[in-house]
Amino acid sequence: MALTRQVISTLQDNGTDIMGPDVMAYHYPDASIISGSLLTVEANHFAVLKSRGAVLGVYDTGQYPIQTPDKPLLGGFVTGFFGGNSPWQYEVLYVNRAKLLVRASGVATSAEMAEMVYQVDYYIHVDSKDDALKLTTHMPFSGHYIKADEVAAYAAPVVEQAINQVVQVTPMEKINEHIHEVVELLKEHMSAFLSVFGITLNDAKVLILPKDDRMRELISLRAFGLSEVEAVRYYTALKMAERGLVSAPNMAVGAPFSIGGATMGTYAVPDGHAAVVPAKA
Repeated sequence: MALTRQVISTLQDNGTDIMGPDVMAYHYPDASIISGSLLTVEANHFAVLKSRGAVLGVYDTGQYPIQTPDKPLLGGFVTGFFGGNSPWQYEVLYVNRAKLLVRASGVATSAEMAEMVYQVDYYIHVDSKDDALKLTTHMPFSGHYIKADEVAAYAAPVVEQAINQVVQVTPMEKINEHIHEVVELLKEHMSAFLSVFGITLNDAKVLILPKDDRMRELISLRAFGLSEVEAVRYYTALKMAERGLVSAPNMAVGAPFSIGGATMGTYAVPDGHAAVVPAKA
């Protein structure tokens, strides 16, 4: 039974902050908050106080005494009477205002319907108290946390749509030439989507490459200026060399290979140019 005023904070007994770099929001798990409890908000947090679903206030950095309709002593008796749970159900939701890194990945298809994998890294943050309120209003808690992975799950369809909008009409070999267009389109779509949740998008980085390893190696060979046929030939020669086949160089230059043939190179001597050594008298 809680008879004393408590300090509500994200700091743990060992001094570390429970809201790490992957935590977007945190629901303080103690339901026995009473009037006079001290709400502590760290420099990189916002705090939202709710009662029975209604928002009582949004707090910036500082320490605030919580004023609730119940009195401290009466609140303590009532808390004990209800088995440790306050009948008024006050809740404190902390929102991380630090910049967080979110990662998303998926598969898109090129103009030739070849599968391309993409990886998107983007930074987000919650900018103001109004944004903190939007986040706690529109994004539900799974347990006591909203983590960066959950934000990535919400935004995944928007990321996929933005990337496919360019990739699906672009030949595989020319996708990287349009990567700037992909990034700008992604930022536009993501900013509009995340603003509903009070989240600001800071920056984004996109990496797109063929899903098939073989195709990725062939495109790398094409980057050396080889034709399509030459790239396939050199790719095959590399695979043959990995297996120790002596005919790998022949494959690379497109020359035939004969089993049992001469092992040393020979050069034909032109007629009339053979050196003649005169016999000694």
